[in-house]
Amino acid sequence: MFKLLVVWVLNALALMAVAYLVPGIHIANFMAALLAAVVIGFANVLVKPILVILTLPITLLTLGLFLFVINGLLFWFVGHLLQGFSVNSVLTGVIGALVYSVIAWILSAIVLNEKD
Repeated sequence: MFKLLVVWVLNALALMAVAYLVPGIHIANFMAALLAAVVIGFANVLVKPILVILTLPITLLTLGLFLFVINGLLFWFVGHLLQGFSVNSVLTGVIGALVYSVIAWILSAIVLNEKD
């Protein structure tokens, strides 16, 4: 349970970093980042698999590159869904989702350094 809370806070920090690094993405405060991190997580778990299945032919034609578009669309959609978190365009969403994934991965690798 503690690990889940740590990952949640790390994802919110990654979202704050994305808002600082990518023009066109704005976050009002840390509480908005926490809420956005939860909604992005739920969108990735609940909505993304459905979109991947529905767009499978175009994903295969683009050799998987359309998955970046799906990630960007979800990021953009969450930005329009929440108050205090905004994403200006789908292209900004694609870039933001990519940067968000990289930063969240790096933060998790640093903080959650588990040795087997």
